Amino acid sequence: MKLPLPSLAVAAAAGTLFLSGCVTDPRFDESTIYLGDIRHNARPEPERAPFDNISYWDGDGVTGSPKVVIRLSEQRAYFYKGGQLVGVSVISTGREGYDTVTGNFKITEKDIDHTSNLYGEYVDINTGQVVVKDVDTRKDKKPPGTKYVGAPMPYFMRIVGGTGMHEGFLPGYPASHGCIRMPEFMAQNFYANVELGTPVTITR
Repeated sequence: MKLPLPSLAVAAAAGTLFLSGCVTDPRFDESTIYLGDIRHNARPEPERAPFDNISYWDGDGVTGSPKVVIRLSEQRAYFYKGGQLVGVSVISTGREGYDTVTGNFKITEKDIDHTSNLYGEYVDINTGQVVVKDVDTRKDKKPPGTKYVGAPMPYFMRIVGGTGMHEGFLPGYPASHGCIRMPEFMAQNFYANVELGTPVTITR
């Protein structure tokens, strides 16, 4: 159906107004809150690491003495066999105030089902419900009727003191209490290929 020329002019003008004003149109404004929308009450999601296209393991069948090098500035762990690089892992090391130590060390313990004796939660003895989370047993007093449950640290490889490598949460930046967290599959591979006495070098 053909519109009279005046009507076409009006339609064109309206389209121009719409296009020129679409950036302020509330339908396209991300801050617009609709009924039932809880964005104004929700806390922002923490930053997450991007898709991990860095970590890999290529050490099966490779012989030679194992060695681990951890570079804090890169947030990477490197696994060598006989001087050959066979694996790289993204990591999350100690946050400010809990800096991961640097130096030359050796693996002193392996514990596949390790839990922390310092960091964890206080849970109700009867219900198992968490009463206090993110506790430090050296600072946080245990409430009556609760028990301490240590944070899980699967595939724990102790390096020095309370510091070790293990599977853990990876937000994309240093976030631990000093340990070296890894993706599960990398922690499994490192765990299976280190021995007690394996040298570990941690550098800035």
